[in-house]
Order: sequence, then C-alpha cells, then structure tokens
Amino acid sequence: MAKRKIKVATRYSHSIPKLVCPDGDDGLLISTKYLNRTLNINPSAMTITVESGVTLRQLINDAAKMKLALPYAPYWWGLTVGGMLGTGAHGSSLWGLGSQVHDYVIQLRIISPATAEEGYAKVRTLETGNPELDAAKVSLGVLGVISQVTLKLQPMFKRSITYITKNDSDFGDEAASFGRLHEFADFMWYPSQKLVVYRIDDRVSSNASGNGLNDFPGFRSTPSIVLATLRTTGILFTGYPVIGYQNRIQASGTCLDSLEDARITACPWDSRVRGLFFYQTTFSIGSKVKKFIQDIQKLADLEPKSMCGLDLYNGILMRYVTASSAYLGKQEDGLDFDITYYRSKDPLTPRLYEDILEEIEQMAVFKYNALPHWGKNRNVAFQGAINKYKKATEFLKIKQIYDPLGLFSSDWTDQILGLSSRSVVMMNDEEGCALEGLCICSQDIHCAPNKGYFCRPGKVYEEARVCAKPKKSTTS
Repeated sequence: MAKRKIKVATRYSHSIPKLVCPDGDDGLLISTKYLNRTLNINPSAMTITVESGVTLRQLINDAAKMKLALPYAPYWWGLTVGGMLGTGAHGSSLWGLGSQVHDYVIQLRIISPATAEEGYAKVRTLETGNPELDAAKVSLGVLGVISQVTLKLQPMFKRSITYITKNDSDFGDEAASFGRLHEFADFMWYPSQKLVVYRIDDRVSSNASGNGLNDFPGFRSTPSIVLATLRTTGILFTGYPVIGYQNRIQASGTCLDSLEDARITACPWDSRVRGLFFYQTTFSIGSKVKKFIQDIQKLADLEPKSMCGLDLYNGILMRYVTASSAYLGKQEDGLDFDITYYRSKDPLTPRLYEDILEEIEQMAVFKYNALPHWGKNRNVAFQGAINKYKKATEFLKIKQIYDPLGLFSSDWTDQILGLSSRSVVMMNDEEGCALEGLCICSQDIHCAPNKGYFCRPGKVYEEARVCAKPKKSTTS
C-alpha cells in the first residue's frame, strides 16, 4: 500500500552483490527465517515440497529419511531454497538435468504485489509447462517472494570419491572432457604451482562398503582466536576412495552448529568476529574454455608469483554447469570458475597483483563472453550481462506483469537488467573506479592527469590499479 521497496533476507547470510539491498532509507527486508517447514514428501512420486526458508541441509536430511536424494546441489549447507533459486546456485555435473538446483523445480508458489482490488498481493502457483516458471526459478528476487517449492528427487544412492593431483600441462584439453567421464567431477586448480586436483566422483552400488562423511574444513566451526590468524588449513589424507551416501557426501557446513557461546566458535567468514575476509569472482565459460585456461597459464608464466594468493583459498574451484531452460540460467554447457581472494574492507586499498587477477576477470567477461554467477562477483562482471541471455526480453516482460511498480527492484537490479540509464560500473570521475576493474568515461577527458590514457565518452575502460596505459601482453 505504501509502495515501499522490499527485499527478501535469509537466515545465515546474503550474497556478495547488492541483491538483498532495497533502495532508499525506508525499505523493508522480509525474513524467511520462520518459513522453514518441510510440507510434504511423496515417496512414490519422488518429490519434496518445502517452504523457501528451508536450508539445503534440512532439505537433504528430510529427503534422506524417506530414502530420497537431491541429485545435485551447492557444497554449502547454509543456503536456503529461495536463495538457491534467486541466484541460480549449483553443484558440479554435466549429467542428467545438470547441477543447478532450479532445474529440478517442478512447482513453486510466488507472492507478488497487486492492486488494491486484489488486496495488494497476488499468489501464483507455477508448474512445469508454464513459461512463467522459467522466469521465476532464477528470478534475482525481482518478481516477488517465493514461498513454496516442489523439487523432483531421486532414490538414495552412494558415491565414491577420489582426489588425484596432476600437472596442468594438458588441463585445457582434459577440462573440456572430464565432466563427461565422471558424474560429479570438479577441479581445484593452482596455476602458480601448475597443479590441478581432479575430483573423480561417481555413483556406486548401494551395496558398496562405506559410510563416508564430507566435513569440509572451510565450513567447520572454528575457534574465533584461530580465525584471527588463520590463512590456510592443510590436511593430508590418503584413504581414497571415500564411499558414502549422497546426503552425507554432497554438502557440508558444520559451523552452522556453532553454539551460542559468546562467539567463541564461528563460521570462518562470520562478520561478527575478526575472521577471514574474502571476495569472490565467479563466472562460467562454455565451448571456449580450453583457450581461456591457456590464457590464464600464459599469465602465470609471465608473472609466476601473481596467483600464489589464490592458493590460500584452495585455488580456483571449477564446477560443471549445463544449459538451463531458466530465462536467466546458463545458456550452454560449460565450466564455472570460482576465484576466491583476499580484499581489504577499505575499497581504496589495492589487492596484491590486482592487475593480473583483473586481467583474468576482464578476459572472461569481455573476451570470452562469460556469464556471471548472480550471487557473487563485483559489478564489472554484470556489465552488459543481460544481453548474453537469449530470453532476457521474456524475463523482463514477466517482471513487468508481476511487479509493475518495481517494489522488489532496486537501482542496482535495474542497472544489471539493463533497465536503467546508469551503468552498473563506476564513472571515471568517481574515486577508486579503476580499483573496481572497469570505468565508464563520463566526459571527453584524460582518465587520470598525466597518465597517458585518453578516455572518450561511452567507451569502456578496462584497466586495473590506476588509470594508466595497460601493459601489452599476449592475452589482452
């Protein structure tokens, strides 16, 4: 009634970009903390219906009680079902319908703004076959509030996991084909060391011996005093293969069990303690992935130490994704590159070897036409991104029908969806714009005095650190 701006917040955390931020000073956040019930499990139909605030952990465990499994999912327990759909969250696979959770949605209920005659709110139930479902199942939160979701499951199964480490000399060729050989394959790539950790991960007979458990160290509860100094955890394990049921293998996050103990223990990224502070650049590349990998290798050869910082965050995590029917889902099969790195809380503090890391980012976005992960990234990854989606126009039509007043939109979402005259990246006269990887020229002036880079109106300026002429390289 008041036409206030609205966003949805979830229980444990929010995404890196501004998806959760309403416009202005009087916007509302709707919490799904208590929208947390499992409503129905149908063993014969192999479906589960949950409210949107249910976490991935609860969904997995409740399904397992009925000997059912969600086949593919992100690796972190603390995501909510609504959050996974809002951002297109995924695991790693080229098999079946692929690794994105939204591709297993067969029905959802969504509440959007409405007229006074309709009581200011309208509830829609969308099912498979309704094209509006393809808009709602990766919605960025701009269509309304997802309240219920029904997902298609599979019979419970076991997996066998082995990690092997290899030299990355043939990685470009192997990355393109490895996902067809192993259902849950992924990689941890350490370009500075020229090493790749291959995940050989497949289904096995339920009679296979083993009751393995995934308890990833990065998602464990950690004493706060350790978090203040922790940079990396090295654990040497040789007892492969690990065999276990899907619900015990597919995701983890035991730090969610941290006691209310005055924050003596916490998740490593908990902002309430002096823990690990990191940022993420994440994108997917399809058929040109081999050439992109080779370009990163060239950069590593030019500046061998430039990617050592990535080693502290388990290298570059690479997961397989598939083309989706969702309008804002993946457009082709490919590999998702998840690059985690330290960044100061002061936005004007440069990162170590920022020029190299930003060249990787810019090559991905502009040279290889990479698609951004909607729940991660700096603004540069979203520059022009909406034009990379074949059915973006259909999505925007449904957005206009569902929320014509834009109550669930913000200036930021309008920018990334191409609905604002303002660019999502900073203008060249804004302080620190070059530290964000890309500047848009606001007028016909030098990008910075006496730096030698002439900036013309409307041109994209792609350079790291400072406004200066970029160094010539073989990969630009």
